[in-house]
Amino acid sequence: MTGQRVVVVGAGQAGSDAAAALRERGFTGEVTLVGEEGAVPYQRPPLSKAYLAGRMDAAGLDLRPEEFYSAHGIERVRQDRVTRIDRDAGAVVLASGRTLPYDRLVLATGARPRSLPVPGAGLTGVRVLRSLADADALRRALAGARHLAVIGGGFIGLELAATASGLGVRTAVVEAGTRVMGRTVGPEVSARLAAEHEAHGVELFLGREVTALAGDRDGHVRVVELNDGRRIPADVVVVGIGVLPEVELAADAGLEVGGGIVVDARLRTSDRAVYAIGDCARFPSPHAAGRLRLESVQNASDQARHVAAELCGASAPYTAVPWFWTDQYDLRVQIAGVVRAHDHRVTVGDPAGRFSVLCFRDGLLVGTESVNRPADHMITRRLLASDGPRPTPDEAARPGFDLKTWRAPSPVTA
Repeated sequence: MTGQRVVVVGAGQAGSDAAAALRERGFTGEVTLVGEEGAVPYQRPPLSKAYLAGRMDAAGLDLRPEEFYSAHGIERVRQDRVTRIDRDAGAVVLASGRTLPYDRLVLATGARPRSLPVPGAGLTGVRVLRSLADADALRRALAGARHLAVIGGGFIGLELAATASGLGVRTAVVEAGTRVMGRTVGPEVSARLAAEHEAHGVELFLGREVTALAGDRDGHVRVVELNDGRRIPADVVVVGIGVLPEVELAADAGLEVGGGIVVDARLRTSDRAVYAIGDCARFPSPHAAGRLRLESVQNASDQARHVAAELCGASAPYTAVPWFWTDQYDLRVQIAGVVRAHDHRVTVGDPAGRFSVLCFRDGLLVGTESVNRPADHMITRRLLASDGPRPTPDEAARPGFDLKTWRAPSPVTA
């Protein structure tokens, strides 16, 4: 594609990695990266952990140095956004009025936090955590806070709770489901995480819903009201109840959307000149029945490299094994594969310490949830990426089973 023009919309992990991967593959055409923020493209995972805790500065978040982009001929359009895609003209229109022509367009528009639909959600002190600006504002708020309420017991909410409790802020987590991270991991890992949070003084309100937020006469949040009548004190509230994929730009351009921007196995949208990657993309996967939309750094980065290869002439389906991690206190939880749709689970190790849960569907290993057992995680990723044999449920259930020493049985010969 020498002489071709690629415009990447979104300067997060996926967009930045896509632009960089194009140059790494020797692409010599124009590359333009459009982002709404002014900062150098940065990592988001540390925002809820090391950065929020003050153990990392903003420069440590940078995905690449500022000079990388100019040195590699990547034009960065900052503090601007694409308002319209003109597919007939092969161009995008920016809020500033500028028009950028493209031969190929990559949508890495990401996702935005869901808002809390209750009275008082607009009070001062009610926050979300998605961007560097959000993290900076939250750092300042927590510095003078006594009580934090986190709405949502998913991975962002729990990471935030762990960080805040470590800063000495009394922290409560409200989760509508009956267990923490219930949409991501099974009951064994949920129980381990809940026990760790409670051991660090975090109050968990499970199976409860927020009905209202109440404030003082100055309009600052002070109380979280629950559907069971409980009133939780809070001078800072963080809403972490999931995200919505940013699909409006694609939908307005007539591209197919539905639970994300719909793409094929090569990450192409319904317009073959337009691709979508990262949190906004809903794609077919050999590791799941149907389509997936994943919110993870791994998926964003893997899809970025894949689309760069596509734009440089490769043609292959995207088949990367999904994986994910979260760090909370001294626990590292790692997930390999798609563990949502399974019919059998086997726990290996000590559920009160280091352990893994192997997930099977129709007798086939489809994923592993690990707590402080990184070797199990890495081995599972290798197994899922290959067409070779995998441990069976019966093998995993045998006393002393260990993925590190497992070997496939030798074939029986006549």
